[in-house]
Amino acid sequence: MKVVEIIGYKRANLGKTASKALRAEGNAPCVLYGGKEQIHFYAPMSLFRELIYKPDAAFVKLNIEGDEYDAILQEAQFHPTNEMLLHADFLLLRDDRPITMQIPVKLVGNSVGVQKGGRLVQKLRKLTIKALPKDMPEFVEVDITPLEVGKSFKVQDLSEKPYKILNSPTNPIVSVEVTRALRQAEQEAAKEAKATAKKK
Repeated sequence: MKVVEIIGYKRANLGKTASKALRAEGNAPCVLYGGKEQIHFYAPMSLFRELIYKPDAAFVKLNIEGDEYDAILQEAQFHPTNEMLLHADFLLLRDDRPITMQIPVKLVGNSVGVQKGGRLVQKLRKLTIKALPKDMPEFVEVDITPLEVGKSFKVQDLSEKPYKILNSPTNPIVSVEVTRALRQAEQEAAKEAKATAKKK
């Protein structure tokens, strides 16, 4: 699992005015949960690029004034119009405590359905995974090679893993849909076959 390092500084004032001043200086107010007590801190917004604006899943190494913590980003709040990061909640990682994360799906292989003219449609780009930190995957791999036209690969089709997938088992992850061109070709082929059969 990729690790993103974020350097933070403890907050003395926790009011709305102090939070607004921090944001004006390019910092995001943050909280670390899961330990004996909550730790309120702030960190430069620029450090969140790797964590928030990229599709990869990542653990976080928090360095708050020299004290280091292993964590995950639990929630991020954004301004409704300008997308500014308003607040970030982190959860402390513990070896014995399961965590829940959004993990990207990685498609591998060449679908036989696509080779026949079907269109590949990815329905789920991320899966909700619950696992101990040591068992949390960086991505979930789906082999689309045997996927035929009109067929879907569903959550329930994934093999057993040391983690729990919280999405509905019947949800399709990826499908190969029939294109208009393929449907026309099939109809024309059927007509030709019928005409040939009549001649015989």
